[in-house]
Amino acid sequence: MALDYTIIGQRIKQARLAKNLTQEDLAEKIDISVAFLSRVERGNSHINLKRLNQLCRLLDVSEGYILNGASSNSTNYLTQEFADLLRSCSPEKQKLIYNVAKTIAENN
Repeated sequence: MALDYTIIGQRIKQARLAKNLTQEDLAEKIDISVAFLSRVERGNSHINLKRLNQLCRLLDVSEGYILNGASSNSTNYLTQEFADLLRSCSPEKQKLIYNVAKTIAENN
C-alpha cells in the first residue's frame, strides 16, 4: 500500500495543533524551515525518518499513527479517515461506498 502524504501531513498538523504549537515553534524544535514544514503538512514534501522520529517525540504520537493512522488493533481504526472521505462524496457515492463496505463486511 502506497503512503498518502496528504493524510500524513494532515495527521502531523492535527498533532501539532493538539499540542498548541505553531509551525514556527515545531520547525525550530526539529531544525527545519517553516516553509518545509508547511509543505509536509500539505503533503507536498516528504519528511525523512530522523525528522519524523523527532517530530513524533515532540508531539507525543507514534510514527505508526502518523504513517498509518490508528493502530489496526484500535477500536477507531480509520474512523476519521472514512468520515472525511464520506463527507467529500455526493450522497450517491456515499451509498455506493456503504454498499461495497457492507458486502465486504458480510462476506468475512
